[in-house]
Amino acid sequence: MLPFPQTALRGPLPLACLLLAGTSLNPLAARAQAGPETIRLDEVVVSATGTPTPAREVASSVTVITADQIQREQRRTLPQALAAVPGLNIVQIGGPGGQTSVFMRGTNSNHVKVLIDGIDANDPSTPNRSFDFGSMLTNDIERIEVLRGPQSGLYGADALGGVISITTKRGEGPPKLTASAEAGSYGTFNQAFGLSGGDDRFNYAFNIAHLKSDSTPVTPPNLVPPGRRINPNSYDNWNYSARLGFKLTDTLSLNWIGRYSDGYLLSTGDSGFPSVPNAYRSSQSYKQAFTRGELVFDPFDGRFVNRFGIAYTNQDRSNRSPNAAGILGLPTDNLGERTKYDWRGDLKLMEGQMLVMGLQYENERLESRSLTASNGNTGAFLELQSNWSERFFTVANIRRDEDETFGGHTTYRLAPTFIVPGSETKLKASYGTGFKAPTLSQRFSDSRPAYNFYGNPNLKPEESRGYDIGFEQPLLDNKLQIGATWFHNDIDNLILTNAARTSYTNIGRAQTKGVESFVALELSPQFKIRADYTFTLAKDETANQELLRRPRHKASLTANWVPIENLNLSATLIYVGDRVDGNRDFSISRMRAPGATIVNIAAEYKASEKLTVFGRVDNLFDKRYENPVGFLVPGLSAFGGLRVSL
Repeated sequence: MLPFPQTALRGPLPLACLLLAGTSLNPLAARAQAGPETIRLDEVVVSATGTPTPAREVASSVTVITADQIQREQRRTLPQALAAVPGLNIVQIGGPGGQTSVFMRGTNSNHVKVLIDGIDANDPSTPNRSFDFGSMLTNDIERIEVLRGPQSGLYGADALGGVISITTKRGEGPPKLTASAEAGSYGTFNQAFGLSGGDDRFNYAFNIAHLKSDSTPVTPPNLVPPGRRINPNSYDNWNYSARLGFKLTDTLSLNWIGRYSDGYLLSTGDSGFPSVPNAYRSSQSYKQAFTRGELVFDPFDGRFVNRFGIAYTNQDRSNRSPNAAGILGLPTDNLGERTKYDWRGDLKLMEGQMLVMGLQYENERLESRSLTASNGNTGAFLELQSNWSERFFTVANIRRDEDETFGGHTTYRLAPTFIVPGSETKLKASYGTGFKAPTLSQRFSDSRPAYNFYGNPNLKPEESRGYDIGFEQPLLDNKLQIGATWFHNDIDNLILTNAARTSYTNIGRAQTKGVESFVALELSPQFKIRADYTFTLAKDETANQELLRRPRHKASLTANWVPIENLNLSATLIYVGDRVDGNRDFSISRMRAPGATIVNIAAEYKASEKLTVFGRVDNLFDKRYENPVGFLVPGLSAFGGLRVSL
């Protein structure tokens, strides 16, 4: 975390931008019902190969979170939905709406590629091109797949650590109207509305969600000078989304998606050095738009499916800081845009063999008060998916990227899977490489002289090599499942802030390694429980010290119980171990930050076919915990509401 205030999104976006285009629709042959508790071997995973693939054939480590799980656990934001996923460390600055980073398997937060219905959502306006998870609500999410390990062979840059692929709800069946309202602690008042439906020729889904939290306490009292008021955070966010599908002929379909998010956050910034929290709050606003259109041409009855797409993203951030009298100053704006054109073809060569091929061109642009810069990349990939028998499966891909500034880079991935006869043990392994060019901000942004922080145009691209190997074992007629995966990543030229904290630098080499393990038990159809444990060691091999904000130990326990018909109870325990971090202003650049255990519980009761009553308690034992250091995680809080379906 840099020692200067974070910026936020702001700025108008013409409606025409939202009408450009839509989304890649990958039909699922089956839906995951157990969320992250268990991925059953008869379920389907999409992100690992780019096409719907039975989970038993997938070598990669994938966690699936479904809409059912999000609803019963009442997770309103994307960071809440991802909190229990193994291999991830979630760092959110100051509660709802605060900047949120995800570290996957010990890699940097910008090594996670985020896709929303096939749209690259990583933000060119941020210094490291990472996605801010704190701004996305969950009301329209159908499915989240968390794919861990290097994935550049299929997905290109930003995928050194893995991919988080989000699929939104698709309309189907008779017209359906849903509405919900929720209120609770910290002045929270949330609402959501949805309209959806569809048939064989046309489907539609429209969603609106509003999240508001007026007074979330996030500043530790010990950091505030005596007599100075401690201001809470205030957050207000509107999300709008639409998804349409048209089957024009038996061989030609058109899909479209549009998303728009408008958020406003009041938070306490710092001043001085060593700094102290200000007496007045800063304002951060953002406006985000994602849109994609896709033409699907299937002339040979599924044997060669072609998808032609165009996507556009616009992420506009603005930050205003107060003066000594509390009057907000002029805004500091940062605009990031990305335009992407792509073609993908899925060709069935013969029984058990599929060739996936693709071409892509994208251009990203950064604009701030003192900088306008852009860069383009052309990519091409091939992937062969092979079913050699009922028990042996392989996936191999290779990709070539031509970056306009840094030239050509080749990446690849190999992933075999074998099911042992008799024991049905799933043995899996993968090896992959990754590439990531420095961002426009890291190279050129000199807009912060007040903080003595400058870009470095001499940065080199980051490159990685990684592998994992593991097993999954079903027992007791699949009622008990256990598994473990060892992972290892080597990263060359990792980009970090330099020792003087005045710019960015490449370090010689970094290494992350560890193990992810789980036990999932179905005691009865009404009661299911799962435990996950992740050990991660992430080190700067040149300086021989641990990387920041990567806890060695993380554990989670999730349980779901249906004691009577129409009543669902759930509980989640998340333990995050101690880790190395800096203090709030990084005047102490390395310190040991303590860990904590957070418990959340939720209940929902279906009073009728149309009405559901729900409630939850977060941080049940009111654990006082800072993550990152200098920013409190919200304490004990309670919420309740109603949901209506017509």
